[in-house]
Amino acid sequence: MSSPQPLSLTVNGTPVRHFVEPRLSLADFLRGDLGLTGTHLGCETGACGACIVNLDGQPVHACLMLAVQADGLRVDTIEGLSEAGTLADLQAAFHARNALQCGFCTPGILVVAHDCLGAWAASGTVPSREVIRDALSGNYCRCTGYEAIVDAIESVAKARAGRFDPQPGGEAAI
Repeated sequence: MSSPQPLSLTVNGTPVRHFVEPRLSLADFLRGDLGLTGTHLGCETGACGACIVNLDGQPVHACLMLAVQADGLRVDTIEGLSEAGTLADLQAAFHARNALQCGFCTPGILVVAHDCLGAWAASGTVPSREVIRDALSGNYCRCTGYEAIVDAIESVAKARAGRFDPQPGGEAAI
């Protein structure tokens, strides 16, 4: 049996120091040790995307990463992104367009969408529906059929670019 290893990282802006078992996944650490249950565990093979968190600015599958691999890094979970208000327009669009059903996949999808929206805005592009679907290819949803999810993300991308009212039935701003 191995001994616990020291772990020092920043989670949602807060420095965290713990001792963890070397084989503990980042998802299990976030959920079990820190009580951040928005990081869901689905397949535990990286196929469903329910566990996606932002690690130093990049989305990662927390179920595939060991907690000790995050030593010295910054982790932002759905809770941290929500509390910071960076997802407010995206969450409102998901609600307005009924883009969530059971909600199990929603945290991972929101993290991916948040990261993609930032990249698209930085490049000055508004993604096509095909590009949005491709960005979500690592997220599995059993309930919505993705159309409402793509609608919500598309509406936020257009609204952030000043081209669209993010509410259903909104008219073009130009």
